[in-house]
Amino acid sequence: MSESLHTTRTTEAGQDRPELEKAIQAFVDAGFAGMQMRVNDERGEWVGSAGVRKLGASANPPTNGRFRVGSSTKTFVATVMLQLVAEGKVELDSPAAGRLPQFGLDPRITVRMLLQHTSGLFNYTGEHHPEVETGLPAVGKEWVDNRFRTYQPEELVRFALSKPARFEPGTEWSYSNTNYTVAALLIEQVTGRPYAEELRQRILEPLGLRGTVAPGAQLDIPGPHAHGYSRYQDAGQWKVVDVTRQNPSLLYAAGDMISTTDDLHTFFSALNSGKLLPAWLLTEMRTPHPRSGALVYGLGLSVQDLGPSGGTVLHHNGSAPGGYGALMYSTPDGRNTLTASLTGGDAAIDPIDLIKEFAGLQDKLIKEVFCNGQAGPSSHNRSTIPSGTKPAEGDA
Repeated sequence: MSESLHTTRTTEAGQDRPELEKAIQAFVDAGFAGMQMRVNDERGEWVGSAGVRKLGASANPPTNGRFRVGSSTKTFVATVMLQLVAEGKVELDSPAAGRLPQFGLDPRITVRMLLQHTSGLFNYTGEHHPEVETGLPAVGKEWVDNRFRTYQPEELVRFALSKPARFEPGTEWSYSNTNYTVAALLIEQVTGRPYAEELRQRILEPLGLRGTVAPGAQLDIPGPHAHGYSRYQDAGQWKVVDVTRQNPSLLYAAGDMISTTDDLHTFFSALNSGKLLPAWLLTEMRTPHPRSGALVYGLGLSVQDLGPSGGTVLHHNGSAPGGYGALMYSTPDGRNTLTASLTGGDAAIDPIDLIKEFAGLQDKLIKEVFCNGQAGPSSHNRSTIPSGTKPAEGDA
């Protein structure tokens, strides 16, 4: 695997960011195949990449490359839903069941509960806290063998509803992809249009996000991109499979989107600067549920306190099956952002060790970008690394 570093810059003339070059190289040195990153702050815009775009090749990941963003999708879906709330087409604390009678949802489940993960609905990709309860295959050999299968969103929801609820609606917090698939179906019922069309008309076109798409069952990543890999054990042997082509319908509206670091920056900056939602709904979005633990989760995003040296950052990271991971961070005013993509590879490292290594590197990266490298409190919001290197948790 090549560990060469390629950096491009759109900052002011002569401005270098060696600390950022070092930061992304550290992820490659730890065992990731490649990383591309974009930072926008008071010094301008910096764009760089490290590692390789494909195993066995030497080319770096394209800095304008597209990638599967995983659960960063949820922030887009939450924004569309809250726009409908702002327009009076749905109420945040209204029941979802009446709008979607075909599912027989618990009538106590509200729109707010879906967006903040307090509905109690079983996560259709599996539950892992504290015991493991199997869901639809999202990692490992079983997912690799079925990665071209098309799932209908109604099928995903009915599978989840065939499992016992985790808790009474509104009484606890548990991250569940099911919530956002139901939310998308609710968007479709309210508007009479596919959620992907609402996304396009409300966010993608107004912001000029030409590299972003809700792909449905499309197998390919259009445009330049790095390859994704699934590394798993089969009969006691490690296998590495190129799974760049896959059917993302398993994570309908919960983790299916494709985007770029530039588009994620534009979207998250616009959202946090108040261009997409009225102030009162942005406040609702940023108000974490008290039971959301380390994730400090509001309505489609997380809030992280970096202490006096960094203040507050907002984020929603993601991982998608096949070794893709996404980082999406912003200051509350939308002026400073960090967006990135990582891909897993064939590094002979124990997945648990890679998870630990990633958590430390992510902390250092966030402090470098938002705290000028100063060590602040270690706020361990849930880390996200490319799927296939860890059990399928809620941030697929």
